[in-house]
Amino acid sequence: MSQRFLSLRLAGCCALLVLAGSAGAQAPATKPAALPVSTHDIVQPMLPAQLQDFGAYVDSARKTFDVPGIAVAIVKDGKVVMEQGFGLREIGKSEPVDAHTLFAIASNTKAFTAASLQQLAEQDKLKMDDRVIDHLPWFRMSDPYVTHEMRIRDLLAHRSGLSLGAGDLLYWPPTSYTTKEVVERLRNVPIKNGFRSGYAYDNILFAVATLVIEQASGQSYADYVREHIFKPVGMDESLIDKTYLKPGMDVAIGHAKANFKDLEPVPPMAWLNDPGAGGIYASVHDLAKWMNVQLAGGVLPTKGADGKPVRLFSEDSQQQMWSMLTPITIGKPPIPELVPLVPHFYGYGESWFLSDYRGQRLVWHTGGWPGMVSRVTLVPELHLGVVVLTNQESGAAFNAVTYRVLDAYLNPDQKTAAPLTDWVAVYGKAVKQSEAKADDSLAKHEAARDKNSKPSLPLAQYAGIYRDPWYGDVIISHENGKLRLRFSKTAQLIGTMTPWQHDTFTVHWDDRALNADAFVNFSMDVDGHVREIRMQPISPLTDFSFDFQDLRLTPVKSAAEKE
Repeated sequence: MSQRFLSLRLAGCCALLVLAGSAGAQAPATKPAALPVSTHDIVQPMLPAQLQDFGAYVDSARKTFDVPGIAVAIVKDGKVVMEQGFGLREIGKSEPVDAHTLFAIASNTKAFTAASLQQLAEQDKLKMDDRVIDHLPWFRMSDPYVTHEMRIRDLLAHRSGLSLGAGDLLYWPPTSYTTKEVVERLRNVPIKNGFRSGYAYDNILFAVATLVIEQASGQSYADYVREHIFKPVGMDESLIDKTYLKPGMDVAIGHAKANFKDLEPVPPMAWLNDPGAGGIYASVHDLAKWMNVQLAGGVLPTKGADGKPVRLFSEDSQQQMWSMLTPITIGKPPIPELVPLVPHFYGYGESWFLSDYRGQRLVWHTGGWPGMVSRVTLVPELHLGVVVLTNQESGAAFNAVTYRVLDAYLNPDQKTAAPLTDWVAVYGKAVKQSEAKADDSLAKHEAARDKNSKPSLPLAQYAGIYRDPWYGDVIISHENGKLRLRFSKTAQLIGTMTPWQHDTFTVHWDDRALNADAFVNFSMDVDGHVREIRMQPISPLTDFSFDFQDLRLTPVKSAAEKE
């Protein structure tokens, strides 16, 4: 995605998202650096009276959650009420965020993938209930029954039986696998739940959806979306992925907390091997157009040569996309102040979350990316939409801004300036509580640690090549008296291993902005040789897409055999 909420980056969304924001996109553990206040507050006659201080409110969210830049667009009754940027594209530089600044929208891309498939269904190039193997005969899941019964619609609904974020390490952080290689490796990704029995957010099945779109259309995913969605909607600024960015373009730079503390820029990432899950870069100016088309039931703003409305997709297609396929368990909010956000219903359709707030149905999604998170929210019956794009990993920030807008429009008496909930303060409290729990988790590990223990083998004997059935090879080398761990297909996953206790080590990645340090546990056979390696993230704030816990690494070659 996108649950670094549980965590947010790719998935950007889980059962707790609507309640508490991203745990991995939290407020800073240290006092945030001073951020510039926007010099352009909002005074627009189309805005409700309760949003006349909106600029100051957004700046409050930026400062509280240490977000350099935020862009917001609001649409109502087919019109753009506002589209505006606040703050900076990158810390330490002067370029401001504006309505045309491009952000990685991550899992908000998934709605474009669903719309593409529905368009192809309307063209009779596929049916949403076709088996995936009807279009990709080589497609395999690890269970033959699931392979046979997986339908195209299932690819969009997070009900496959895969666990949360299963297989994400095949492309997160970026790997050298192709999209087809990612999908081919799906046959070895374990299925841990019943098929269509419950909700677990995934990204890997959107790689399958990407290939289905390409097979059915005869075009690349990028070309299809550009021609059949961006062009008719008028999204002239939007790009499919980072490789289309050019020097001098109006683009936000993502920011992350290195070691969960110090804010720093994150290099842009291209997601070439699963673009249908989260590849798009867009501005709020373009996303305002996208929201208006959604709220119009698929009707485009232009008319055909006959003077009749032109559709991006049919009403029936939209009904399918906005119909619940997978119910989601409604969790208990972490603090009482979040109780008003607890929905009466909650589920997932085709690439959209579905819930309610203040008696109104919400259709929404979020996105999480290295250094950027976002949220798109539609209130269909009010013809209202709001998008919030940020260049820091703070789901709390985009939620606080989103709910301020919703409160202003959903207040039953718009003639009075009734007090609005300060969601910045509420989410700030929830974030602090989440951070405290993360600190407690580490303290428990420290308390259980036997600091006097030593590894059972000389360090050099842990070195070797280890293989997981779905990821591939992980290499441990003995260099200058230390162990170094490298994921063979993932350039960013290189780090130094340090003994923790007995045959458990910690790996600290060279890239400190990953915030994904992990325990590495070696299991021995009866003769004292390494039988298996298991891994797990150290911090509960680590993005779920670092699905180290699903790896089953076994020796391919020992250090001695390598020599």
